[in-house]
Amino acid sequence: MRLLVLNWQDRLNPRAGGAEVHLHEIFGRLAERGWSVTLLASGTRDLPPHEWVDGIRVIRVGGRHSHFLRAPRRALRLLRDEPIDLVLEDLNKVPLFAPLWSGVAVGLLVHHLFGTTAFREASFPVAAATWLLERPIPRVYRSTPTIAVSESTRKDLRARGLEAPIDVIPNGIDAQWLTPPVDGERFPEPTLLYLGRLKRYKGIELILEAVARLVADGVPVRLVIAGTGDHRPRLERLTARLGIGPHVDFRGFVSEEEKRELLRRAWVHVLTSPREGWGITNLEAAACGTPTVASDSPGLRDSVRDGETGLLVPHGDIDALATALTRLLKNPELRATLGAGARSFAEGFSWEAITSRFATALESMVVRGREGE
Repeated sequence: MRLLVLNWQDRLNPRAGGAEVHLHEIFGRLAERGWSVTLLASGTRDLPPHEWVDGIRVIRVGGRHSHFLRAPRRALRLLRDEPIDLVLEDLNKVPLFAPLWSGVAVGLLVHHLFGTTAFREASFPVAAATWLLERPIPRVYRSTPTIAVSESTRKDLRARGLEAPIDVIPNGIDAQWLTPPVDGERFPEPTLLYLGRLKRYKGIELILEAVARLVADGVPVRLVIAGTGDHRPRLERLTARLGIGPHVDFRGFVSEEEKRELLRRAWVHVLTSPREGWGITNLEAAACGTPTVASDSPGLRDSVRDGETGLLVPHGDIDALATALTRLLKNPELRATLGAGARSFAEGFSWEAITSRFATALESMVVRGREGE
């Protein structure tokens, strides 16, 4: 198979996140299996225009805000000069509307769409542009075979009017590297962990508000916030305003080794965003035997099984969040039960197994595209 993958960023981009990790884990493994994979992504001043990354040929065109204008033209040049079996658009923030111009079979990969949640993160002009660019998606991609990373995303796409087959293939993890700790490796003090980008739409304020409730109630607690993002100054100001500075540790960027250590040592992982494609850190925490308390929101309700691998609470309900956190921090037996269930759940999501499912779905997209010619 010869693939042209379209994504806003590759994993070496300083702004890369979970979607880029997912892309390279899957398509790097397909490259190892002999597939030809070209990724067309945006660039930065510090990255070369052409580079091989994880066996993937990465071509970088335009910058953060100009990529979506320049990428279709460069993609057409590639399609003219090279044999390509499938163009796979990894829809990330701004659609490129590949079915309108590709001329070959097109597939779609969707983590999640923003909808009105864009207005919680970006300035009004940027949020409005994102919202408006999502509006044509049902018409442009109506008949495009699609991979969604969660059942929540599939339901969203169906509700928006997509009619083509939608395969649900979740994110994967390295369950051999992410493992539960042995006795005594957890932090000695009750520790909560948020691990991810510090962005407004992630809802981290809810965690800080809940921690303030725990502190006011005399519940021993420490919150580790690991990650970077432009929302950090606001979170630090809120921490000071709530008077919980001694209980909150902003770690900033952490390496993969540090990330694994935090996931293995934390007592509870917390994620309270209003919408995710899947919530990969929930699964990574699960692999480490660490239960998650999460918002009962699209994507997160797919990666956390309430009462089996963690607890789900109504999004935005500070009282319910504080109650769930208190319940887990004070009940070692419940933590152990949910942690064991979480590990068992995570073992079914190896990257190798997920890659094989992707290969089958992508081959089906090519067949469907040829039948439609």
